[in-house]
Amino acid sequence: MIKRLSTSTSAIVLLALAACASTPESPTAPAAVSPAPRAAPAPSPDPAPGSAPGKPAAAKPEKVTTASAVNFDFDRYVIRPDARGKLDDMVGKLRNVNLEVIIAVGHADRLGSDAYNMKLSVRRADSVKAYLVSKGVAASRVYTEGKGERQPVKDCKGEGKTKELIACLQPNRRAELEAVGSVMKK
Repeated sequence: MIKRLSTSTSAIVLLALAACASTPESPTAPAAVSPAPRAAPAPSPDPAPGSAPGKPAAAKPEKVTTASAVNFDFDRYVIRPDARGKLDDMVGKLRNVNLEVIIAVGHADRLGSDAYNMKLSVRRADSVKAYLVSKGVAASRVYTEGKGERQPVKDCKGEGKTKELIACLQPNRRAELEAVGSVMKK
């Protein structure tokens, strides 16, 4: 770094000396001060699409967001057949998208301990990620998170693990997905 600075500094000094040697000063005339350089005018803006004949309009990226949710059986994190169809549809929609990220958030119902439900919700999000990766989505683009039982979408009365309560709480056993990317639009 020091060697570069000294080389650069030497080059500047040599150029300055060469400039002084090639233009002799007249003893009676004061040194001329050149005006400060002016900024170049700003380039004119591009014409609106379609206004320039013969030139095609440039494609511009357009932000795309798609969302989906899949449900899970009670106390399970295996992808159900109906959920596979939803995930396959999402992957199909993303085929022509420059994918930035997919966020998969797992959820659980209120049955069971907080710690157990947190682990279960993470496993649900992870199983969705594994399925998406198996369908060709880059693993580095899928982020997972578990929320446990903290964000229910349905509140049901009752205690214990009755069939009725388990059926009522079904919507809370889910993974929510959001995919963000861009497509080129003309």
